[in-house]
Amino acid sequence: MSYDQFTQAEIEQKLALQIQQSRSLFETVVPLEVSPHLKFTLNENIPLALNINTTKARSSMLVTPLLIEVRRLLHRTVSLFVDAELNVDPELGLEGACEFLMCDSPNQLYLHEPIVLVVETRNEDLKTGIVPCIAKMYAAQQHNMVGDKPAEDILGVVTTGSSWKFLVLAGPHVFVDYKEYLIEHVGKIMAIITGHIRK
Repeated sequence: MSYDQFTQAEIEQKLALQIQQSRSLFETVVPLEVSPHLKFTLNENIPLALNINTTKARSSMLVTPLLIEVRRLLHRTVSLFVDAELNVDPELGLEGACEFLMCDSPNQLYLHEPIVLVVETRNEDLKTGIVPCIAKMYAAQQHNMVGDKPAEDILGVVTTGSSWKFLVLAGPHVFVDYKEYLIEHVGKIMAIITGHIRK
Protein backbone atom coordinates (compact mmCIF):
# COMPACT_ATOMS: atom_id res chain seq x y z
CA MET A 1 0.00 0.00 0.00
CA SER A 2 1.12 3.56 -0.66
CA TYR A 3 -0.24 7.08 -0.17
CA ASP A 4 -2.31 7.01 -3.37
CA GLN A 5 -4.11 3.85 -2.24
CA PHE A 6 -5.65 5.36 0.90
CA THR A 7 -9.39 5.89 1.02
CA GLN A 8 -11.23 8.48 3.08
CA ALA A 9 -12.47 5.71 5.39
CA GLU A 10 -8.88 4.55 6.00
CA ILE A 11 -7.79 8.12 6.71
CA GLU A 12 -10.50 8.36 9.36
CA GLN A 13 -10.21 4.84 10.79
CA LYS A 14 -6.58 3.66 10.34
CA LEU A 15 -5.01 7.07 10.91
CA ALA A 16 -7.72 8.31 13.32
CA LEU A 17 -7.98 11.69 11.60
CA GLN A 18 -11.07 13.88 11.53
CA ILE A 19 -11.63 15.77 8.27
CA GLN A 20 -13.48 19.08 8.39
CA GLN A 21 -14.45 21.53 5.65
CA SER A 22 -16.64 24.31 6.88
CA ARG A 23 -14.91 27.64 6.26
CA SER A 24 -12.33 29.66 4.42
CA LEU A 25 -9.05 29.17 6.29
CA PHE A 26 -7.13 32.08 4.81
CA GLU A 27 -9.71 34.77 4.10
CA THR A 28 -7.75 37.50 5.91
CA VAL A 29 -4.32 36.69 4.44
CA VAL A 30 -2.95 39.69 2.54
CA PRO A 31 -1.34 38.87 -0.83
CA LEU A 32 2.39 39.41 -1.23
CA GLU A 33 3.98 41.51 -3.94
CA VAL A 34 5.01 39.26 -6.83
CA SER A 35 8.56 39.76 -8.07
CA PRO A 36 9.11 40.81 -11.71
CA HIS A 37 11.06 37.58 -12.24
CA LEU A 38 8.18 35.36 -11.12
CA LYS A 39 5.64 37.43 -13.08
CA PHE A 40 7.72 37.02 -16.23
CA THR A 41 8.22 33.28 -15.61
CA LEU A 42 4.53 32.60 -15.04
CA ASN A 43 3.46 34.75 -17.99
CA GLU A 44 5.69 32.61 -20.18
CA ASN A 45 4.85 29.28 -18.53
CA ILE A 46 1.11 29.37 -17.87
CA PRO A 47 -0.08 29.12 -21.50
CA LEU A 48 2.54 26.49 -22.30
CA ALA A 49 1.79 24.34 -19.22
CA LEU A 50 -1.96 24.50 -19.77
CA ASN A 51 -1.62 23.56 -23.44
CA ILE A 52 0.73 20.65 -22.76
CA ASN A 53 -1.68 19.74 -19.93
CA THR A 54 0.25 16.99 -18.18
CA THR A 55 0.99 16.76 -14.48
CA LYS A 56 4.72 16.98 -15.18
CA ALA A 57 4.37 20.13 -17.30
CA ARG A 58 2.13 21.86 -14.77
CA SER A 59 4.37 20.78 -11.90
CA SER A 60 7.68 21.89 -13.44
CA MET A 61 6.42 25.07 -15.11
CA LEU A 62 3.98 26.40 -12.51
CA VAL A 63 4.49 24.79 -9.11
CA THR A 64 8.29 24.67 -9.04
CA PRO A 65 8.89 28.37 -9.86
CA LEU A 66 6.36 29.43 -7.22
CA LEU A 67 7.92 27.29 -4.49
CA ILE A 68 11.42 28.46 -5.40
CA GLU A 69 10.14 32.03 -5.02
CA VAL A 70 8.69 31.15 -1.60
CA ARG A 71 12.10 29.80 -0.57
CA ARG A 72 13.73 33.03 -1.78
CA LEU A 73 11.21 35.14 0.15
CA LEU A 74 12.09 33.15 3.28
CA HIS A 75 15.78 34.01 2.69
CA ARG A 76 16.59 30.37 1.85
CA THR A 77 16.08 29.36 5.49
CA VAL A 78 13.79 26.54 4.34
CA SER A 79 14.67 23.58 2.15
CA LEU A 80 12.71 22.38 -0.86
CA PHE A 81 12.62 18.75 -1.95
CA VAL A 82 11.17 17.36 -5.17
CA ASP A 83 10.02 13.72 -5.50
CA ALA A 84 11.40 12.96 -2.03
CA GLU A 85 10.82 9.54 -0.51
CA LEU A 86 8.88 9.73 2.75
CA ASN A 87 8.85 6.19 4.12
CA VAL A 88 7.55 6.39 7.67
CA ASP A 89 5.56 3.21 8.28
CA PRO A 90 5.31 0.78 5.33
CA GLU A 91 3.01 -1.58 7.25
CA LEU A 92 0.52 1.26 7.63
CA GLY A 93 0.93 2.27 4.00
CA LEU A 94 2.89 5.41 4.80
CA GLU A 95 5.51 5.07 2.10
CA GLY A 96 6.29 6.50 -1.29
CA ALA A 97 7.37 9.75 -2.85
CA CYS A 98 6.03 13.24 -2.22
CA GLU A 99 6.01 15.59 -5.19
CA PHE A 100 7.19 18.56 -3.12
CA LEU A 101 8.15 18.96 0.53
CA MET A 102 9.43 22.00 2.41
CA CYS A 103 11.28 21.71 5.69
CA ASP A 104 11.87 24.46 8.23
CA SER A 105 15.61 24.02 7.90
CA PRO A 106 18.16 25.32 5.38
CA ASN A 107 19.68 21.83 5.13
CA GLN A 108 19.30 20.85 1.47
CA LEU A 109 21.39 17.66 1.75
CA TYR A 110 18.75 15.43 3.30
CA LEU A 111 15.14 15.52 4.46
CA HIS A 112 15.10 17.23 7.83
CA GLU A 113 12.41 17.79 10.41
CA PRO A 114 10.18 19.59 10.76
CA ILE A 115 8.41 19.15 7.44
CA VAL A 116 6.08 22.13 7.19
CA LEU A 117 4.61 21.86 3.69
CA VAL A 118 3.39 18.92 1.61
CA VAL A 119 2.35 19.48 -2.01
CA GLU A 120 0.27 16.97 -3.97
CA THR A 121 0.10 17.61 -7.71
CA ARG A 122 -2.74 16.52 -9.97
CA ASN A 123 -3.43 16.93 -13.66
CA GLU A 124 -6.94 18.35 -13.40
CA ASP A 125 -9.14 17.03 -10.57
CA LEU A 126 -8.18 18.53 -7.19
CA LYS A 127 -10.65 16.37 -5.29
CA THR A 128 -8.78 13.15 -6.15
CA GLY A 129 -5.64 14.54 -4.51
CA ILE A 130 -7.10 15.40 -1.11
CA VAL A 131 -6.92 11.92 0.47
CA PRO A 132 -3.35 11.15 -0.73
CA CYS A 133 -2.28 14.60 0.45
CA ILE A 134 -3.74 13.98 3.91
CA ALA A 135 -1.93 10.64 4.12
CA LYS A 136 1.36 12.37 3.25
CA MET A 137 0.69 15.13 5.76
CA TYR A 138 0.11 12.51 8.45
CA ALA A 139 3.37 10.79 7.49
CA ALA A 140 5.13 14.17 7.73
CA GLN A 141 3.59 14.66 11.17
CA GLN A 142 4.95 11.28 12.28
CA HIS A 143 8.35 12.07 10.76
CA ASN A 144 8.47 15.35 12.68
CA MET A 145 7.96 13.59 16.00
CA VAL A 146 11.48 12.14 15.88
CA GLY A 147 13.02 15.62 15.96
CA ASP A 148 13.42 18.11 18.76
CA LYS A 149 11.57 20.84 16.87
CA PRO A 150 8.20 19.44 15.79
CA ALA A 151 5.92 21.69 13.77
CA GLU A 152 2.65 22.53 15.48
CA ASP A 153 0.75 21.86 12.29
CA ILE A 154 1.44 21.03 8.66
CA LEU A 155 0.22 22.85 5.59
CA GLY A 156 -0.87 20.74 2.66
CA VAL A 157 -1.62 21.79 -0.89
CA VAL A 158 -3.38 19.95 -3.67
CA THR A 159 -2.70 21.71 -6.93
CA THR A 160 -3.08 21.35 -10.66
CA GLY A 161 -0.61 24.19 -11.00
CA SER A 162 -3.41 26.47 -12.16
CA SER A 163 -5.71 25.79 -9.14
CA TRP A 164 -4.60 25.48 -5.51
CA LYS A 165 -6.49 24.05 -2.52
CA PHE A 166 -5.05 24.24 1.00
CA LEU A 167 -5.33 21.89 3.98
CA VAL A 168 -4.03 22.15 7.54
CA LEU A 169 -3.25 19.15 9.76
CA ALA A 170 -3.30 20.06 13.44
CA GLY A 171 -3.16 17.09 15.82
CA PRO A 172 -5.89 14.66 14.74
CA HIS A 173 -7.81 17.33 12.82
CA VAL A 174 -7.58 18.02 9.10
CA PHE A 175 -9.07 21.32 8.00
CA VAL A 176 -9.78 21.55 4.27
CA ASP A 177 -10.24 25.06 2.92
CA TYR A 178 -13.42 25.18 0.86
CA LYS A 179 -11.91 27.87 -1.37
CA GLU A 180 -9.64 27.30 -4.34
CA TYR A 181 -7.07 29.83 -5.48
CA LEU A 182 -6.12 30.31 -9.11
CA ILE A 183 -2.49 30.81 -10.19
CA GLU A 184 -3.49 34.36 -11.18
CA HIS A 185 -3.71 34.98 -7.40
CA VAL A 186 -0.08 33.94 -6.96
CA GLY A 187 0.54 36.68 -4.38
CA LYS A 188 -2.18 35.21 -2.15
CA ILE A 189 -0.88 31.65 -2.64
CA MET A 190 2.65 32.68 -1.64
CA ALA A 191 1.33 34.67 1.33
CA ILE A 192 -0.55 31.63 2.63
CA ILE A 193 2.54 29.43 2.37
CA THR A 194 5.07 31.89 3.78
CA GLY A 195 2.69 33.03 6.51
CA HIS A 196 2.09 29.47 7.63
CA ILE A 197 5.77 28.59 7.72
CA ARG A 198 6.74 31.73 9.62
CA LYS A 199 3.76 32.16 11.94
